Amino acid sequence: MATTTSITERQLLSDLAAGQYSPVYLLTGEENYYIDKISNYFEEHTVATENRDFDQTVVYGRDTNMKAVVDTAKRYPMLSPRQLVLVKEAQDIPIREWEALVAYLDNPQPTTVLVLCYRHKDMDKRTSVYKALGKKGVVFEGRHPRDYEMPAWIATYVKDHGYAITERAATIIAENIGNDLGNVSNEVDKLFVALPAGTTINDEIVERNIGISKDYNIFELQKAIAQRNVVLCTRIVNYCAANPKELPIQMVVATLYSYFTKAMAYIQLTDKKDAAKAIGVSPYALKDYDIVARNYNLNKLASCIGYLRDTDLRSKGVHNAGTVTDSELLKELLFKIIH
Repeated sequence: MATTTSITERQLLSDLAAGQYSPVYLLTGEENYYIDKISNYFEEHTVATENRDFDQTVVYGRDTNMKAVVDTAKRYPMLSPRQLVLVKEAQDIPIREWEALVAYLDNPQPTTVLVLCYRHKDMDKRTSVYKALGKKGVVFEGRHPRDYEMPAWIATYVKDHGYAITERAATIIAENIGNDLGNVSNEVDKLFVALPAGTTINDEIVERNIGISKDYNIFELQKAIAQRNVVLCTRIVNYCAANPKELPIQMVVATLYSYFTKAMAYIQLTDKKDAAKAIGVSPYALKDYDIVARNYNLNKLASCIGYLRDTDLRSKGVHNAGTVTDSELLKELLFKIIH
């Protein structure tokens, strides 16, 4: 198998499914979803179930050191064509100990598959061990998808599980849950449990099974603001007041800040052919930015961003002696934005 300094999750799993194993893998990055998925694949498929007591070693970084890992990797398998040495939470091994791995990489045991799961963050690319792994092993870097990529990611995830989903439903999930793939997959999995295979998931199904209102969510609030729809904004704000945990003011402010910033970028684009990619949103959301462009000019959008900054500070107790509730702050904010 050809090695590379970076490989996609799909390509890596495809290679493994074809029986193409490399002696050493580093799984690193901020997005744990992919690291866990690939790690689980190694654990479930590298060594036959009946041989795992002899040829599969799974340890945690806090319970071992790199010299012990390397010593285990140098052993020969007893009953299988290859042995698996899987180190979970490898980031807990002090980086100074990783030098023991560099010499091993010069002559790795060909019948060992050594997998190092360095979760929550990237390994420092300046270190000699990272450079050696990039040249002599396979490195996978887990990344959060960008916000505009999330609806497409959700659609692919749903399709891979034998379902379909509407663009609106995928966007609602993405807008309300964010881009942490573990959280998103856990919520979408609830739908699979509740629905027959092959079902097309729409916004009503999302509301019924995940609890995200199809009418009162941040996605609908953005649309109402774009349209300067006073009645709908008022309804959503009242819903926020009654359900503060579902739409907390800090989340609303942060999301609207990103929304208006992207709207300013959209208005200033001279060529809107690749507008979705340029401003970092899904193509499905572009029509809302068209509406924003008709209803707001750059000066008004800049003022809106100022209102959001002020509301953020006041929600955190700055310039607010605690006499104004989050609900009142949100009502005041939306009044300033729309008028």
